[in-house]
Amino acid sequence: MGVSTVFSLTKAIQTDGKFGAMKRIIRRFVLLFAVALIYSGGTSNQWPDIRLLGVLNRIALCYLFGSLIFCFFKPRAMVAITVALLVGYWALLTWVPIRDIRMAHYKGGNRSERHEYAENDVEKIMRDTGEHNAAKIFYGTTNFVTGKYDMGYNLANHLDFKYLPGYKWDTYWDPEGLLSTMPAVASCLLGIFAGLLLKNTKVPEMKKVGWLVGAGAMCVVLGFLWGTQFPVVKKMWSSSFVLVAGGYSALLLGTFYFVVDVLKFQFWCRPFVWMGMNSITIYLTSNFIGGFRKLSTRLVGGDVKDFFDHHVTRGFGDMMISIVGLLLAFWFVGFLYRKKIFLRL
Repeated sequence: MGVSTVFSLTKAIQTDGKFGAMKRIIRRFVLLFAVALIYSGGTSNQWPDIRLLGVLNRIALCYLFGSLIFCFFKPRAMVAITVALLVGYWALLTWVPIRDIRMAHYKGGNRSERHEYAENDVEKIMRDTGEHNAAKIFYGTTNFVTGKYDMGYNLANHLDFKYLPGYKWDTYWDPEGLLSTMPAVASCLLGIFAGLLLKNTKVPEMKKVGWLVGAGAMCVVLGFLWGTQFPVVKKMWSSSFVLVAGGYSALLLGTFYFVVDVLKFQFWCRPFVWMGMNSITIYLTSNFIGGFRKLSTRLVGGDVKDFFDHHVTRGFGDMMISIVGLLLAFWFVGFLYRKKIFLRL
């Protein structure tokens, strides 16, 4: 998203000016966020069982802030903002005191799958007192600590418990929660830097590859070094995770740019073009039908799956279900591409 922002907004600014680009940014943000709410169930559930933040919601927020920063700041200022977001997030989680209590966690919001934690775990206490007493237990904890990064035992998760309304994916907090949006915007800005490099016609193609690979390797190393103190955790969207994930992304982007744009080895890319042209469509479709794996199970599940498991190797049936589901997804986006059907927000 960060990379594509450079190309789409540069054209919008040239055509409509910064005010026109702002209108486009806000409109797309609103549409993305609305689609995200529909993806999470829309109004099929009653409040407060409606999830306000999730993957698409985070993409919408990062698009909004990343695009506005791109419109109004020069590259050097964007670098400073990126550093400030990463260091600021680390400083908040490291130095701001939190209550000395680890919140309960149920995998995927499923309260039937309980995880055991420490003695001061809300979940442990709730086994005897009941879930409705979680807030009472939380606010009744008077001891404060700093520098905690464990699941349910960090500032980001505690702020979600206190201030994020609605349904939360992990019971009392959300992996795409409020505070972790800060470093997520930094992830978007890393993509914008890559987009600026790719769009720069003054830089030779091989030099672009070198910059992407070199910067990617440096980010991975710095991220893991930082991770010795601030763990590389995706669910917390730690600053070290941003560097590691961004670094690997830059390495992959540099590799594929070399293969596709420099060597012109492109014939194999067509299915990925289909997917990229309708990424939101396939994401929503998979959600609405319960996943392409569910559909593929109708074709190669049951006795077919058992045949593969018994006559090839154990687990091969599940792998075939996944492969067929992926092929169905590619067939669907290929069909949309040939019919020139695209969902644009």
